[in-house]
Amino acid sequence: MAIVPETRYARSGDVNIAYQVVGKGPFDLVFVSGWVSNIEMMWEDPSHARFLERLASFSRLILFDKRGTGLSDKVSVTDLPTLEQRMDDVRAVMEAVGSERAALFGHSEGGNMVVLFAATYPHRTTALVTFGCFAKRVWAPDYPWAPTPEERQKFFDDILGGWGSAVGLDTVAPSMSNDESFVRWWASYLRRGASPSDALALAKMNTEIDIREILPTIRVPTLVMNRKDDMDARIEEGRYIASRIPNARFVELPGRDHFPWVGNSGAVLDEVQEFLTGERAEILLDRVLGTLLFTDIVGSTPRAQELGNMRWAGVIARYFQILRNELVRFRGHEVNTTGDGLLATFDGPARAVRCGCAMRNAVRELGIEIRVGLHTGEYEIIGKEIAGVAIHIAARVMSNAGASQVWVSSTVKDLVAGSGIEFEPRGAHSLKGVPGDWQLFRVSNC
Repeated sequence: MAIVPETRYARSGDVNIAYQVVGKGPFDLVFVSGWVSNIEMMWEDPSHARFLERLASFSRLILFDKRGTGLSDKVSVTDLPTLEQRMDDVRAVMEAVGSERAALFGHSEGGNMVVLFAATYPHRTTALVTFGCFAKRVWAPDYPWAPTPEERQKFFDDILGGWGSAVGLDTVAPSMSNDESFVRWWASYLRRGASPSDALALAKMNTEIDIREILPTIRVPTLVMNRKDDMDARIEEGRYIASRIPNARFVELPGRDHFPWVGNSGAVLDEVQEFLTGERAEILLDRVLGTLLFTDIVGSTPRAQELGNMRWAGVIARYFQILRNELVRFRGHEVNTTGDGLLATFDGPARAVRCGCAMRNAVRELGIEIRVGLHTGEYEIIGKEIAGVAIHIAARVMSNAGASQVWVSSTVKDLVAGSGIEFEPRGAHSLKGVPGDWQLFRVSNC
């Protein structure tokens, strides 16, 4: 889990605005989230944390919670902040951190804020970036891509009836809707971002937003991005915004996700970095042979429901600590976390198998069981990430394992001959997305 930066407060009128500063890049970048947020919870989702870390790698990144959300002061649902007041919050945070000029990156409704800021304070704005932004939030004959009043009402009803759960996730991050860990994080992020009444009031306020008239007044370099099949902010809305901002650059990306930090987030970040710095991140490509290990908690959803969110969060934190302790002991390298599991690489298959067994045994003290899958193959190292079909094979091997089982591909079995590790044949398996049948084995003596 990423280290959460220190949260500080800036004064905007009589309201306290929570903010964080990350990185020491050559220019300031203010990132503004949509709808509700919680700047400390952002770092608890690995994909979100990696997204922010990448932004901070080439900038001094400034994050904040808009008034009425997250760690900032609450507001009255009968006296909601206007876009102008929220824009003042951006200015207050910039002044608090000594930022005279900054690039602005707004996602969804945060895009409306940064557009207004750039139009009002061009002397304080070096560049403008929006992702999944809309110019108007409700249907009109001359803006037919926005939700209809009936569709907005259904969203309001979902908030009232479902707050506390992962409201709207099927629309805003469909690629993650079956990831149990992400679903839990999103539900918690919403709860800690706003109360049900505040969330509903803010959603209704967003419905009144219309920034169409100010788009032609933007005079700073502008990048507008949208995913082609985004169901929350449609591709036509991105095209509309870009067509009305003088000299704006429009980038259409594949995918359905509304969140920039999931799906093809690397492509999003590449576009942002190139636009703001003139250079894309250097890609260091190397191909190596190694053993890949995947873990996954078996039955995590009912166990989480049994323990409750707070106790389960403690179990998960201890779980990853145990896994990392074993990685150190067996000289493995953590690549990333995947939901409630972990992906690691080893330069020795026998050590990888023994590490998987040790992990399986050690986590039992937490009252949970894991399954482990291993495969040895060639993969590419791209910066801090890895890629290649070997990763998918290891993941599919793991998916066939049962509770407290360690399974390996035949490649691993053949390479550890003479190590004393024993295996039980589990037959030929078709691995989803991987050609051919694969002989799999269960480790039987650890």
